[in-house]
Amino acid sequence: MTSGRKRRAIFFTILGICLVAAAVTLNVSWLLINWRESVLIVFGSIFFLVIIAGVVVNTIFLVREIRRNEQHDSFINAVTHELKTPVASIRLHLQTLQMRDLDEAKRRDFYRIMLEDSDRLLHTIEQVLLAGATGSILRRTAKTRLDLAQIARECVELARTRFHLGEDALEYVERTSAAVVLGDADELKAAVWNLIDNAVKYSQGNPRVRVELAAAENQRVAVRVTDQGVGISPAELKRIFTRFYRIPASVAVRTKGSGLGLFIVRSVARKHGGRAFAESAGQGHGSTFTLLLPSAPASA
Repeated sequence: MTSGRKRRAIFFTILGICLVAAAVTLNVSWLLINWRESVLIVFGSIFFLVIIAGVVVNTIFLVREIRRNEQHDSFINAVTHELKTPVASIRLHLQTLQMRDLDEAKRRDFYRIMLEDSDRLLHTIEQVLLAGATGSILRRTAKTRLDLAQIARECVELARTRFHLGEDALEYVERTSAAVVLGDADELKAAVWNLIDNAVKYSQGNPRVRVELAAAENQRVAVRVTDQGVGISPAELKRIFTRFYRIPASVAVRTKGSGLGLFIVRSVARKHGGRAFAESAGQGHGSTFTLLLPSAPASA
């Protein structure tokens, strides 16, 4: 399905180029033949520019629409897989428990696996719901004074527990004691967690992730998550925060996910008056993701 859409995108692009070339050839030929008709030349030129602009805009729209449909299909496939796989695993283990008489150690192992699958299933559902909530400009949330350092520490500890990482694999550095921001606690936790989760998932072999909390210019505070993973090409840096977008498998390691994590990070940053961006020296050189938020004004 995806290859078919790519072929259609290439077809419409070539068609647009051919139409533009044909229009230019016909118009130039017409101008050379009727060069004495100055009034017609002026109106013809204007009409020609309008046609060219319309063809170019139509081609751009078609290509973007096809790309958007490809991303949507990729998201549907990814979410379907993320929902179906843990459900199938839980069902299989439950059937095994029902049909066989297992010893206590095996039962506890099955319970652990089912709980992990349940967490994975719940995480996927929460990601989809949160993407819809944070991406809506109509949704308003009450903002309170929050300690961003505490949020970062909680996310780091959660990542260490969930991914079984030691302090050498996931390092946390706190370079400022003034990290109070105004915002929604759940949304900020989701943003920081998605940055850490993304860094761990796209790390090859043993993860080496560094989370740093530091003061930034213009009374802002930054959470920087640096990994030594697959890295990001310059072309991908501008697209990774798009909804449903995922780095192609040929470029990065095969990872599970819905393509919503970084979109949620950017949406949360914008709703809180900040920004999110990524930096990378290229493929194979790791990446640094930064969540930049304005500091809360001093309380009265």
